[in-house]
Amino acid sequence: MMTTWRRPWRKGGEIYYFDSAQAVDTAVCARMLGEMIWQISREEGKSGVLVLCIGTDRSTGDSLGPLTGYKLRESRMQRIQIMGTLERPVHAMNLERSMELVRLKYPNHVVVAVDASVGNQDHVGCITLGRGSLRPGLGVSKDLEAVGDIFITGIVGGYSSQDPLMLQSVRLSVVMKMADYISRSVFLVEQFLEHAALV
Repeated sequence: MMTTWRRPWRKGGEIYYFDSAQAVDTAVCARMLGEMIWQISREEGKSGVLVLCIGTDRSTGDSLGPLTGYKLRESRMQRIQIMGTLERPVHAMNLERSMELVRLKYPNHVVVAVDASVGNQDHVGCITLGRGSLRPGLGVSKDLEAVGDIFITGIVGGYSSQDPLMLQSVRLSVVMKMADYISRSVFLVEQFLEHAALV
């Protein structure tokens, strides 16, 4: 069953929380993500989907994005493009260049940004999903460019732990569970898109 924690998000939208330990919820998460992609595609005339996975494998807590990108790339997606993997991560040092590439190569794509985040300590291990951009690095006091039309984050630590060293002590099992959850949800969206193309 989907967790029901919600809070207001920009212009009447909402952030939806999912417990990564509840793998059965991935179908609900995928349905909501698919609806957001469809709405933005219709409203803005976009025709593709890019999942932009942000983070670095040099820090356990910040490896959610690259791990998710790696899992999605391994699943050989056909209709959804993937950027940001373990081999080629998108992180603070190359984000600006990466966004230039996104604008050049994927101008008509709905961008789904995936990143680790901090939040309420009780929500560590939860996935958030919502419409709008995210600001990578805010949890560790970095001011980077806002990215994405839709965001998916995995909460790896509490607001009180804004020390960048905190990210080094996050358990890999927590991050892997969230990466599995997100990649399964995106894979289901890929299947929805395949089905829609056949109808």
